[in-house]
Amino acid sequence: MPLLPVVILLPMLMAAICVLAGRVGNALRDAIVSLTGAVVFALCVYIAVQGGGAFTIPAFCGFGLTLKADGFRSLYACIAAFMWMMSGFFTPDYLRHGHARTRYSFFNLMTLGATLGVFLSDDLYTTFVFFEIMSFTSYVWVAQEETPGALKAAATYLAVAVIGGLTTLMGLFLLYFHLGTLSFDGLQEAMAASGGSTVLTVATWLTLVGFAGKAGMFPVHIWLPKAHPVAPAPASALLSGILTKSGIFGLIVICSRLMPGNAAFGNALLVLACITMFLGALLALFSTDLKRTLACSSMSQIGFIAVGLSMMVLLGEHGSLAAYGTVMHMANHSLIKLVLFMCAGVVYMNAHSLDLNEIRGFGRKKPLLHIAFFLGATSIACIPPIGSGYNSKSLLHEAILELIHELEAHGHMWWPYKAAEILFLISGGLTVAYMIKLYICIFWQKNPTRQAEYDEQYHYMKPLSAVAILGSAVVLPFLGAMPERFLQWFAEQSMHFFGQHTSSHAIPYFGAANLEGAAISIGIGLVVYLLICRPLLMKKGAYLNRWPEKLDLETLLYQPLLMKWLPGACDLLVGTLARLPDSKLVRVVIPGIVTGVIRFVAEIPENLVLLGRKTVFSHRRTREPVPVGTPVTYALGMVLNKVATLLNRTLLRRKPMRTDFEVVLAASWHELREDTRTLTVSVSFGLLLLCLGLLVTCLYLMQ
Repeated sequence: MPLLPVVILLPMLMAAICVLAGRVGNALRDAIVSLTGAVVFALCVYIAVQGGGAFTIPAFCGFGLTLKADGFRSLYACIAAFMWMMSGFFTPDYLRHGHARTRYSFFNLMTLGATLGVFLSDDLYTTFVFFEIMSFTSYVWVAQEETPGALKAAATYLAVAVIGGLTTLMGLFLLYFHLGTLSFDGLQEAMAASGGSTVLTVATWLTLVGFAGKAGMFPVHIWLPKAHPVAPAPASALLSGILTKSGIFGLIVICSRLMPGNAAFGNALLVLACITMFLGALLALFSTDLKRTLACSSMSQIGFIAVGLSMMVLLGEHGSLAAYGTVMHMANHSLIKLVLFMCAGVVYMNAHSLDLNEIRGFGRKKPLLHIAFFLGATSIACIPPIGSGYNSKSLLHEAILELIHELEAHGHMWWPYKAAEILFLISGGLTVAYMIKLYICIFWQKNPTRQAEYDEQYHYMKPLSAVAILGSAVVLPFLGAMPERFLQWFAEQSMHFFGQHTSSHAIPYFGAANLEGAAISIGIGLVVYLLICRPLLMKKGAYLNRWPEKLDLETLLYQPLLMKWLPGACDLLVGTLARLPDSKLVRVVIPGIVTGVIRFVAEIPENLVLLGRKTVFSHRRTREPVPVGTPVTYALGMVLNKVATLLNRTLLRRKPMRTDFEVVLAASWHELREDTRTLTVSVSFGLLLLCLGLLVTCLYLMQ
């Protein structure tokens, strides 16, 4: 049997077994979950080493399901399985005092199978099927604690998932109708053959909505800062590290198959990416909740990844550097957030709080937790050489500079992209600032009320949890210090899926330009922390939440739009339609208009006749009768009379001419008419006699 369906179905099957094992004991259920994660990870590694494969279930719901493991897909499936394995090791310790653990384990494994289905899919229909399964099964993670805050955040998460999924489904219908295929290999060819159209552009944006919502991009990011703080820490690690990447997976397909080289799409995506990148970092800086800060940080990092995708679209076939940075930052962010959220889980397990004012000082005298958090913090803050995020962000920065240089060389407008670069560096600086805030708060400050309690907590996590956290954290400095061996190899294996070529030259990760960009962001971060964060966001050592609650986009826009404005508009429309039969409009105005139109149409012939009588067929005026003869003879006679009068006064004084030519001409005309009439009568009589003669001759000959 092919391994691809086994990798997907195995965790789903084990999820059902977990329900039965939970009745026997928590230890057996936890062992099944951990063992399943390890087995699935081993299978994914085996598939990646063997070079992948393909599997198809034809005619499934009319389209069929297609799976394929090659390059990027098989490697990212390995990352997903690794994260599930590590979070599975940490989960029993975190949930040892929790409730509904069997339910959590069931939906945890179901989500694993669905997520692997997304990353191993080979057409957008298969992606959508597993994407929706993943959305509904992961809903339980957010609602796990069943507190009012958790249920509210879960409702927001579900609303974004459902509305986004339906919008994506509409886009897929349009794409299939106009292109005839949803397979990854056929989409680009069909799009190029179609020549592009407005309908296909709309279909692409509709398809993007659901994926962008899962990724946490602005303006459909509203679930992310709310879901992570209320979900269990192992679930938060997976929500941030992997489920957001399933949305990025869809964006990669759109950018590489449907919109490569499309400047309008690339610019629009760049705007959304920059807003997501900066807004997430700003929200994280203002946050006073540990997991909310990490959640907003995830939103910001998704913005960095989307910037890379937009650069790849704008650079077209020369976007390999942007693709390298994108896939490397995806891997970095997944592993970094796995470490940081598990560290946050350790803090919550012992302090029972996530508020920075309550947990400050917790990490003092806890070296294992300190090392793991420090490695994660330096990685996401891009501190070279051990910060793995430095390498990927440097490539993203280089891609922006490459686009600016190309536009400037061809005389095109480049300054908007320079503004994007500045915002990129500032957002990186804000990342440094909020990670410094968290690091100093947890590991260096002292808690005025609970420090003694924290210092006595030597057994703050079990050995298996320590293995999960340190095993995940120890990977990061190797990725940061040796990018050519690990991250670059991963990127090179992914270029075929991204539609790009591998780089033909060595990448200077620690070159002067890259180090300069990192130094600028680090400098901005230090300035922001010292001059903004400490004076404005702290008071007497206490952290203040100065972000206005009114600026929550969900309460400011989406809830009024969906709960008030749209229902109000529908009620107004329906009420207006219901009142129409009894309204003056229906009883008086519309009948009057209809009657007037009918009368106008009926009177058109009569009006045309009247118009003709007044214009074309109007009666001509009768001329005044002349004294003698006809008008012509009279007029000609009057002219001759004037000529004769003139001659009589000049040349013919002795023998003047007559001046009554009108009478002479009238008499001549009358005589001519009489002669003509006589001649006509004579000729007619002669012709009549001729006809009679011919008739008699014909009768004679016929005898």
